[in-house]
Amino acid sequence: MGWLELLLLSVLQGLTEFLPVSSSGHLVVANAVLERLGLSQTKDLIEVSIALHLGTLASVLAYYRTEIARLLGEDRRVIGLLVIGTLPAAVVGVGIKKGLDDASADALLDSVWLAALMFPVTAAVLVYASRRREGTDPYQAMSWRRALGIGAAQAVAILPGVSRSGSTIAAGLAAGLDRESASTFAFLLAIPAILGAGALEALEALESGTTGTPIERLAVGFVASFIVGWGALSLLIRFVKRGRLAVFAWYLVPLSVAVIAWLLWDGRAPGG
Repeated sequence: MGWLELLLLSVLQGLTEFLPVSSSGHLVVANAVLERLGLSQTKDLIEVSIALHLGTLASVLAYYRTEIARLLGEDRRVIGLLVIGTLPAAVVGVGIKKGLDDASADALLDSVWLAALMFPVTAAVLVYASRRREGTDPYQAMSWRRALGIGAAQAVAILPGVSRSGSTIAAGLAAGLDRESASTFAFLLAIPAILGAGALEALEALESGTTGTPIERLAVGFVASFIVGWGALSLLIRFVKRGRLAVFAWYLVPLSVAVIAWLLWDGRAPGG
């Protein structure tokens, strides 16, 4: 993988992991474009994907270092809420990996058509979140049932084109949390999700081997995704606090139209 390609993927990972535009959807579309151009797909460069995931994980750990430290003290109850919130995505993810054959799982998770059709769904969720009246509850006082509901929203975001951050923040607002609490819990919930994704990729790398990307390029990818991820996270929090998540819908809807138009022009049947 060349330096330019690596930096582009690092920026894409850092931006879409936290901005409510669906990192999985963008990855699916990016892979389709790379395939069309005859270049290496990111799923074929597993060690690069691991490095980029670690970079974005490091950015959320650094950004929420104070809240994470409190989990070991006064906010210990939140650890249980995070476990409950993680269960739906874990069940759905394992169900897809173990319950479906590889071809069916790939058809679902790597579908460019599905990603294109889900982008407007994410846009609708963001409009809802922007118009939803802010609650008053802090995430520390949230019930187990509400944590499970937010976790269910995260599980839906396994589908390409559905934003994890957008879905969980919207679910948090629907559960009566204030905006800052909704975003904080959403990103604390992202930590086990990103860790899980990285662990699965590491297991895949052990089974299938790597493509030998030099360590210095992986290091640059890690740093770049960390820096961009930190910036994207800071930007998103400002939009959440101002109740302006709907601004991202103005990007997602045209993106959906553009991807569908490209698929039709390229002669790709739905499901591909």
